[in-house]
Amino acid sequence: MKLSEKQNLLHYLLHMADNGLILAQRLGEWCGHGPVLEQDIALTNIALDVLGQSRYFYQYAAEVDGNGKSEDDFAYFRDEREFKNFILLEQPNGDWAHTIMRQFYYDNFMQLVYSQLVSSSDAQVSAIASKAIKEVDYHLKFSSEWVIRMGDGTDESHKRIQEAASALWEYTGEMFIPADYELETLGICTNVANLKNEWLKRLNDVFNQATLQVPQTNWFQTGGKSGVHSEYLGILLTDLQYIQRTFPGCKW
Repeated sequence: MKLSEKQNLLHYLLHMADNGLILAQRLGEWCGHGPVLEQDIALTNIALDVLGQSRYFYQYAAEVDGNGKSEDDFAYFRDEREFKNFILLEQPNGDWAHTIMRQFYYDNFMQLVYSQLVSSSDAQVSAIASKAIKEVDYHLKFSSEWVIRMGDGTDESHKRIQEAASALWEYTGEMFIPADYELETLGICTNVANLKNEWLKRLNDVFNQATLQVPQTNWFQTGGKSGVHSEYLGILLTDLQYIQRTFPGCKW
């Protein structure tokens, strides 16, 4: 059944919000466990940034939905098949190299997305993007510098970041395959298929500096945008949603 304009916009807003929420949850797992204090705090700040972006999209989604839901309802009371985040973002943190490479793949993409969403025909989406782009510029600088530092560092750091690049590569293709609700809201959102060449160009520049090889696999995991996820999302949501599911409507 063809969705209405309102439903397509709602799905897109939830997709953007879910990305931020799930990544923030993963990055939050590093709090107190970073390799050094400075990086521990930096990653926690990035988690707060993407969570803030997520909240803006959830709040707007609640307004578009118009059924009395709040941002908490979307975050805590949907099951995994209702989430529309990239499969990449729900993957376990692994070691520092895996976390940094996941962040770099995503930051590189989102910097391009927000750069275009600033000109969105939807005033609220444009306003969110205008704030987020300043944060994502820093996120991309942070993650790309770490990729270069590890790739062009010791034999061990090079080995770990190359392994991370290869292990996570299969989850990157999904970013550039528009979901139906994205195709139906072009103008409000951007055509992500058009971002791949620039994403690859910037990735190649960083990888060259890092002396890394770009993985050559042409098969990619898909489904996250439409609610088909890996086994890790359900486990993540069990932690994320526990308090609200156990004590619905609880107030601090």
